[in-house]
Amino acid sequence: MTTTAPHHPGLRDFYENPAVPVASGPSRTLRQARVLATALGPPTEHPRTVLDIGCGDGTAAATAAPLLTGHRVIGVDWSQDALTRARTHLPYTVRGELTALPLRTAVADAVLFSEVIEHLVDPDTALAEIRRVLRPGGHLMLSTPNLAAWYNRALLLAGVQPVFSEVSLRAIHGRPGKEVVGHLRLYTPRALREFVTAAGFEVVALKGAPFHGVPRPLRPFDRLACARPQLASILLLHARKT
Repeated sequence: MTTTAPHHPGLRDFYENPAVPVASGPSRTLRQARVLATALGPPTEHPRTVLDIGCGDGTAAATAAPLLTGHRVIGVDWSQDALTRARTHLPYTVRGELTALPLRTAVADAVLFSEVIEHLVDPDTALAEIRRVLRPGGHLMLSTPNLAAWYNRALLLAGVQPVFSEVSLRAIHGRPGKEVVGHLRLYTPRALREFVTAAGFEVVALKGAPFHGVPRPLRPFDRLACARPQLASILLLHARKT
């Protein structure tokens, strides 16, 4: 998933690279969309506005759209290349940075924030901007990798760099995997709860989701770990603006 604009030229160049992944897994996108659809309720005469911030190529929003029928989904990203691709999936897109979203205060009923926060230089300003554009009681659906995932605990005990963490924008060093995706920050469930609460949100639920990069023989175990967010690969957080 692409992010809003980091200010370091190397990061900007990295995220504008078309080879960098710009979509999260469909499984967790559907999980988020189901929770959000329930929270928003059936569409009314006036459609609810859902912002997909860090929409990337728009595939996540397109996956969620059938569950959000009757609501208006708007993709927001700073990468022009990603937005060009997103427009094939979304009728509405906006180019903007999370440090100053080009949107009115209290304009949105919900924000999808999928696999973005781990890429940000300044997540504090990002959440402040999200809170600003949400209406009172508005919903935040956030997903991010779990630093404390079950396999990361074992890797650290063995002295191996945790999955999802990266020490370079050019290559993987010291951990499993081959794909560089530009993660700058990682959260445990406790840290994520505390951070989102401090930003002015009430956490409604925190659940786990599987990670598509887990080796096939270990995927059944990864799915079982979803029952305990403390061990799950991906954290799915639902919060409301207080």
